[in-house]
Amino acid sequence: MSVPLPTPDTRWRCTRCGNLTRFDVTRSSRVREYVHLDLAGEAAVEETLVLEESIEQVRCRWCDAADTVELVPRAAAEEPAAGE
Repeated sequence: MSVPLPTPDTRWRCTRCGNLTRFDVTRSSRVREYVHLDLAGEAAVEETLVLEESIEQVRCRWCDAADTVELVPRAAAEEPAAGE
């Protein structure tokens, strides 16, 4: 089961324990990297471009449940009361 990435208006939530903040995410990526080799032959990645990325699994860090994570709306930030 694929779980979409959260957006500015959504977040992940574990339906088993209610966790909203800690998840182990397994993802696959295809990237292009610009690698700079110094004169000694030491490699350093200076630029990375993600060409493809997919989430394979999102597991709850609190209860270790897989396939229980869903996307839910984010709570709206509270506005200050009038006169404050």
